[in-house]
Amino acid sequence: KIPFPPEVQQVERKLRAVGLGSKVDEFVLSLNRAAEDAADEAKPIFLKAITSLTVPDALGILRGEKNAATQYLKRTTSPDLTAAFSPLVKTSLDKVSATRYYADLVNTYNKLPLVKKVNPNLNEYATQKAIDGLFTLVEEEEANIRANPGARTTELLKKVFSSGQPAAR
Repeated sequence: KIPFPPEVQQVERKLRAVGLGSKVDEFVLSLNRAAEDAADEAKPIFLKAITSLTVPDALGILRGEKNAATQYLKRTTSPDLTAAFSPLVKTSLDKVSATRYYADLVNTYNKLPLVKKVNPNLNEYATQKAIDGLFTLVEEEEANIRANPGARTTELLKKVFSSGQPAAR
């Protein structure tokens, strides 16, 4: 779940305090729908990184930390994921009116007396949070594959992770 941007979490609290919780909930829902829409673009980017894997990369993943594969993907795909996700997140945010909800929330907040005005980049925030969430899921799946032989559903995974037990540091 993508939360309110940190820069405006005080906006969320104050708007809920003055009875605008339903507007806040609509905004958070639309933010998460935008991230879900963009996630489909990860597969070809991940496949490209996996097919570009070198022998030293593969050995590093096999012998490395418990999240070595995730770190490899993060290192090799983050710029491409950002480039692919950003326009999709923007379109999704617009499609589900998140930018409108956000503008409504921020404009309402900025009218409150004695508050510091805020205006973070919503698309950049949502794009990064979508990517962070994707890597959280990848890391969870990597841990499962390393720990559970039954999760090694392809011949390649079976071969790689049965040949010398990988470190689970």
